[in-house]
Amino acid sequence: MPIELYNRDGHQCLMFTDLCQEGDEVVQSNQFLVIDGDTGAIIDPGGNLAYGELYLAMTRHFAPQRLSAILASHADPDIIASLDRWMTATPSAKIYISRVWERFIPHFCKSGKTDGRIVGIADPGMRVPLGRGELIALPAHFLHSEGNFQFYDPVSRILFSGDLAASMGTGEQAQHMVSQLASHLPRMEGFHRRYMVSNKVLRHWAQMARTLDIQMIVPQHGSPLRGPAVREFIDWAERLECGIDLLSDRHYRVPD
Repeated sequence: MPIELYNRDGHQCLMFTDLCQEGDEVVQSNQFLVIDGDTGAIIDPGGNLAYGELYLAMTRHFAPQRLSAILASHADPDIIASLDRWMTATPSAKIYISRVWERFIPHFCKSGKTDGRIVGIADPGMRVPLGRGELIALPAHFLHSEGNFQFYDPVSRILFSGDLAASMGTGEQAQHMVSQLASHLPRMEGFHRRYMVSNKVLRHWAQMARTLDIQMIVPQHGSPLRGPAVREFIDWAERLECGIDLLSDRHYRVPD
């Protein structure tokens, strides 16, 4: 069953956490459905392991044929490997992804399926129309992908943050909201130090994030953050050394 993150006045946000039942060999991932009135958008729809269960679960709440947008934070397989099947299931939904990746998208699909359906997002981001309002594609480049976007919903005030704020664990663990960051950090820190590119980028992101009214940060892996944990995460990320900050010449040696 999905987690209902928000439901008010015809606007609904749903989170699916446990559609892949493949044990330790597969990273846990979340998929999201945002509905406004009679249309909707799916965010980071996932790989082929998630497609069947996600499609069936979605039909209990919303007809997939009515989707107007498929939003991809970046082009990793756990985000869009199922795209060929979504192109069949949705007659006209547009695919929104960074311009860095738009010419790679057809490689996930049979020839011709994506013709006229890809919207490349320029580096500064854009506003994506959805029903009576919009979702905002926010720059999150190098967190962790070269072309990377997060999606902010001004109605629910949820930031769908992609890999940033991710934590490692099971689908059951992902269903628990985190309101205090300290006890949650052991599930986050190693991932962020390895996958985020640099502290410089995190500082730029934190400065942008503080301009938004964010009630919840919901990553593609692991538990949502809400309440005090939102501000605590922004502060923590701003100070984090990661990626190339941690490299030295000893990491670049010919193996014995």
